[in-house]
Amino acid sequence: MTAIDDPATRRAVEGVPGIPRDAEGPVFREPWEGQAFAMALTLHDRGLFSWAEWAQLLGEEIRRAQAAGDPDTGETYYRHWWNTLERVITEKGVTSTDTLLRYRDAWERAASRTPHGKPIELQPGDFEGPLDC
Repeated sequence: MTAIDDPATRRAVEGVPGIPRDAEGPVFREPWEGQAFAMALTLHDRGLFSWAEWAQLLGEEIRRAQAAGDPDTGETYYRHWWNTLERVITEKGVTSTDTLLRYRDAWERAASRTPHGKPIELQPGDFEGPLDC
């Protein structure tokens, strides 16, 4: 697991209860979890939302997932974080749902051709046509 410690991280940990952490600060099981965390910190620092707003939206996402059967073991915490990021950037007009889906499809195309253990790289062709993986 990876820990991050800086002033913005401390503010997030204080402002958003439930962040998985150890004595040194937030911890992440996978690199993408830390990247999602960093994206939220950056968007907050740029004034897109307050921590109170973020905590409310994240809480709504967690409750929605629990109602749909999420076992709430902590392993899905950053999936909720990611879903909240997508919600906030679409609701605030940073991007559209169509654009998110376009990038998700492109990522799937790129991932399907990438050997295990190699970096996934998007190419212009990944954004063309329906997903047929």
